[in-house]
Amino acid sequence: MGRSRRTIPEELLLLALDPTTGTTAQPQSLDLGLAGAQLVELALAGRIAPDGDRIAVVAPRPTGDPTLDSALELLRRRGAPVRAVHWIGGPRLGLRQTYLSHLERCGMVHAVAGQMCGVLPTTRYQATDTEISREIRSRLDSAIRTGVPPDPRTAALAALAHAVGLGKHLYPGNEGRSSRSRLRDLIRHDPMGGLVAHAVMDVQNGAAAQPRRSQAPAGRQAAPGSRPAPEPAHGVPMQPRRGGMARAVAH
Repeated sequence: MGRSRRTIPEELLLLALDPTTGTTAQPQSLDLGLAGAQLVELALAGRIAPDGDRIAVVAPRPTGDPTLDSALELLRRRGAPVRAVHWIGGPRLGLRQTYLSHLERCGMVHAVAGQMCGVLPTTRYQATDTEISREIRSRLDSAIRTGVPPDPRTAALAALAHAVGLGKHLYPGNEGRSSRSRLRDLIRHDPMGGLVAHAVMDVQNGAAAQPRRSQAPAGRQAAPGSRPAPEPAHGVPMQPRRGGMARAVAH
């Protein structure tokens, strides 16, 4: 998809890209967010739909985006609806690098080679058109400040940005506290974005192994995934995935 039709994974990655350092904020949780963003994009394209806490393929025809179509084919091969938390928590080796390379081919970022500690080769990415990043950020800012319900794409992007912990990157410090709170609240404006965002947070909190329960058994507490988490985990996921890249990317 071209510059006029950016996908949610692309926009999430551009939001996470630090214009000064050329590195991505929240790199480990961002991998989970990109996998979730693919689900939202496929849902908006009418290829998949939520089925409770599961994802079902409803139209397996390709979208024309190779990365999205690869995810769609993997979902189709499952043969039955898959829990969103299991899909997002599965191995996604190199997904962030795949999207960085894609943005580079599209001319939205350019790679800058360097070294870490003077030895390890690294690659940083600088935005080539900061207007694109400003437009994405402006949509989030507008949704936060005006209180007007955003369009589904912006609502889903906001939900994922919150889920992967970009709130403190986008709205830092005490002065950004109210904006971070409103960013979290935007989850409710898109059902699919909300489902995926909560699945991302569940994976980070180690709740992927247990299905959501609406009610706990007598004498026992509810499973962690049965209540919404007010803040995403900002530490290392329970099963962190390594980049799997040919070149190391500095974070």
